[in-house]
Amino acid sequence: MIDLTHRVVIVTGGSRGIGAATAVMMARAGADVVITYHSNKKAAQIIKKQIESLGKCAITIPGKIENLQDCKRIAELTYVRFHKIDILVNSAGIWEEGAVGTMTEDDWNRSIRVNLTGTFNMCTAVVPFMLKKKYGRIINISSTAGQRGEAFHSHYAASKGGVIAFTKSIAVELIKNGVWVNCVAPGWVDTEMVAHVLKNRKMKKEINNSIPRGQIASVEEIAGPVLFLASDLSNNVVGEVLNVNGGGVLCG
Repeated sequence: MIDLTHRVVIVTGGSRGIGAATAVMMARAGADVVITYHSNKKAAQIIKKQIESLGKCAITIPGKIENLQDCKRIAELTYVRFHKIDILVNSAGIWEEGAVGTMTEDDWNRSIRVNLTGTFNMCTAVVPFMLKKKYGRIINISSTAGQRGEAFHSHYAASKGGVIAFTKSIAVELIKNGVWVNCVAPGWVDTEMVAHVLKNRKMKKEINNSIPRGQIASVEEIAGPVLFLASDLSNNVVGEVLNVNGGGVLCG
């Protein structure tokens, strides 16, 4: 029912985790995919080959999303290759621990630059191309931390709360020009980013018990809602924060 044939998607952080699962799911729905990555070229190539095995085109582009010029280069290379950009998924991000009072300014700035400024940079780079076609879908990845806060991760929570506010703001700006902007807010997800926590069996059990569904999400369970927001099934969804957390935070 979801058909993204002839659509072109940029997925930031597409070499691992939610980004990789989203890139593959977009291809299964018929889209051609641009995967951005920071440093892990080998992982990006693996996802590229998975997409090509589905009969779709995939290219990989390295870059730092916290650098606006890198983001503009990603957008321009995509446009040169495909002559359009239909969908942007801002999934690249970092999650680091830090207690207020001991967290350094560099720690704070790093999370804000990657998670929030990186989202702004990619939107800044891509939106002009979407406006040319009067069509676009932007899906930003936030977090339950951006809704309720997260102790010892205040810089992460602040950055993800900013993503939510940014999403709602530009959604209203852009919808009359045919560009939909929405946000997905996952809870715990089984990714490399949190693997150091989940390898502790006791901690993993406690986390599962804290989720009403009783289970940490797989990356595919986040990619599915992203795919929905990228499709015409979500035509009347604008500026929404779609909670995908197994019932852990009920503030949609």
